[in-house]
This record gives sequence, structure tokens and C-alpha cells, in this order.
Amino acid sequence: MTFKFPLATSSWDEEEIKAIQRVIASNQYSMGPEVSSFENDFANFFGAKYAIMVNSGSSANLLMTAALFYSQNKKLKLMRGDEIIVPAVSWSTTFFPLQQYGLHLKFVDIDLTTLNYDLEALSDAIGPKTRAIMAVNLLGNPNDFGQIAGIIDNKDIILIEDNCESMGATYKNKYTGTFGVMGSFSCFFSHHISTMEGGVIVTDEEELFHILLALRAHGWTRNLPKFNKVTTEKSDNDFEESFRFILPGYNLRPLEMSGAIGKVQLEKLPKIIAGRQNNAKLFKAKMRNKSNFIIQNEIGISSWFGFSLIVSPECTYDRTVLQQRLNNLGFECRPIVSGNFAKNDVIQYFDYSIHDELKNAKYLDKNGLFIGNHHYCIEEAIDALDLL
Repeated sequence: MTFKFPLATSSWDEEEIKAIQRVIASNQYSMGPEVSSFENDFANFFGAKYAIMVNSGSSANLLMTAALFYSQNKKLKLMRGDEIIVPAVSWSTTFFPLQQYGLHLKFVDIDLTTLNYDLEALSDAIGPKTRAIMAVNLLGNPNDFGQIAGIIDNKDIILIEDNCESMGATYKNKYTGTFGVMGSFSCFFSHHISTMEGGVIVTDEEELFHILLALRAHGWTRNLPKFNKVTTEKSDNDFEESFRFILPGYNLRPLEMSGAIGKVQLEKLPKIIAGRQNNAKLFKAKMRNKSNFIIQNEIGISSWFGFSLIVSPECTYDRTVLQQRLNNLGFECRPIVSGNFAKNDVIQYFDYSIHDELKNAKYLDKNGLFIGNHHYCIEEAIDALDLL
């Protein structure tokens, strides 16, 4: 079915095509100088010391989790059985790497207006076994990192961020994805910038950066600097170092084309975010007096991945009717990420617990959906919402 108002559209033009052609002309398709240049640009843009590109945002979450298991810094190290707090609403691959590395996931409720943590529930959920918190900035909206910092102050708790939906969002003039010891980003087609497939991790921790370099490519030493935080020192024998394995890694390397495209897209990012934020102003003005819906309350400055609509208790119809009305108006729509993830059958494979009853996540699961936002003006789509 073709929708008049789709969830996602391309932000490419002839510059991305030129970047692809440049890679083809170079005859180097696997990870190389284009990826390295993009990583440097990305780190500089977001104010991080290090950035490492991978083949997806999901892979970024996987490597981010894995790196904490191989750190020799006791303040940054996780072990199997450690408890990590997670929000009940996020994408599946926020959770899967945590399960795959044997962590105990404690699911905590979200706030129906921000769609991020219910901060009172988060504070209450922290116990003596809590070792880490995964902060997910949902649909472009920052968490309240000021309050989170207060909650974990003087506690031995690691903060990491899944920022895959919120590239370009800020909280108190600092980019989301840079508040934790590591943060993940996605460059998938439907996200703020697109490198076909792709993801990025940022960190200020040199040891974690070196671990990520090894884990990304087979667990070998080849991509590490001579003096590093994993092996201490590499030999000068490139032949011996070419197949020297030090960590149980993966092959999550991005394509050289993705790095080249990323450089072009990153230059466009300020305009992309500005376009999305301008649409958000129109959306909020349109929905301000519509009591039938709960819309997302912006914390800091959101990059507005999409626009959520949660049917309020006062509404005379349910989500099924809302979805049908939106479809009839030409809107493509989806559930709000996973809804309540803890309802999924896959949870049987998890070591997990649920804090309290997740009442807001359950309500969102039954009553919420979202529609697309874009980098260009969508005033026509927003005007159509008058007909709901």
C-alpha cells in the first residue's frame, strides 16, 4: 500500500550518489579511509573523543554491551548476572545484547508524556544489585539527565545510552548519546541520517574505544594503535599482527560506501534537525487543544523522530479506530516502538524482573501509535490531523 504521508523518506540527493561513485572509483569497498574520516567528523560534531562506525544501530548496542565485559576498569566492568535497569518501551535490540551477555534485566515503567523513564519508578527500582542503567531517548526525546544524574549520584552504577532514535537531540546544550560512558546511534534509512545501513558508538573512554575497535573486526589487533589499552603494545611485525586475536569479537564492520555517504549526511544534519523541529512546532500547535490524545512532552530539545499519539481516557473511540482514520487520511503508522516489550514471547529466554506493574507501558501498548516526521515541511499532513 502506498501512503500519502509515509513514515520515512529519503534525504539523499546527487551528493550521496557522488560519494558512492567515489568509493566505486577507489575500488575499496570494505572499511577504509572513508569510514575513518566519517568517524572523526562524527566525534567532532557530537563533542565526543571517539566514534566507531558499525553496520547498524543494533550492532552498536551489541558492541557497547560487550565492551563493558572486557574492560579492566572495575568502575566500567560488567559481569554475567549483574542487574541492568531498562525501560519497558524500546526496540528489541536495546534488550537482546543485554540478555545475550547474561545480564539480569529489570524492566521499569515509562512516563506517558515523555515516553522515557518514569523517573520516580526509576529511582525506586534501583537496589543493591543494580550495576547499570540503559537510558533510551525515545522518538527523538532526551531523558532528563539532570534528574538521572541525581538519582545515581554516589552509586556504583554505569550509565549507557541507546540514542538510535534521537540523533541531534540536546539536553542543556549537550547532545544525547554523550551522557553515558557510551552511546549508540543508528543511520538506518528511516532515521535522522541514512548511510543505507549503519550505526555509531561514541565514548570518551580510551580503553573502551580500543576494545570496540578489536570487537568490531574479528577480535584481532590489526586496527589497534601500537600502544593501546588492550594489549599494551603491538609488535612492529605487521604479518604477525594481521591475524592475532585477543578478544572474542565479531565482524560488524561497515561498508566504505556507508562511511562516504555518512560524511555527506552529517553535513546536512543541522538542516535535517531544523526541518523536523519546525514540523514539531506545527504539530504541537495543532494538537494542543485536542483532548482525545496524549502527545509527547519535549525534554530539552528533541530531534523529533516521529509524532506519537496516545488515545486518552477521555476519547470516545479506541486505537483501532484511530489507526483506520489515519490510514484513510493517507498516514502510515506503527506501534510506539515495541509497546510494552515485556509482553513479548521472547521474554521467556530472559533473566529478568519487572518493577511494579508497568501501568503506563501497558496503556501505551494498547492505546498508542506514531506517525512519521521528515526533514522537509509536512504542513499538509499536519493540517490533515484536524479530521481525526
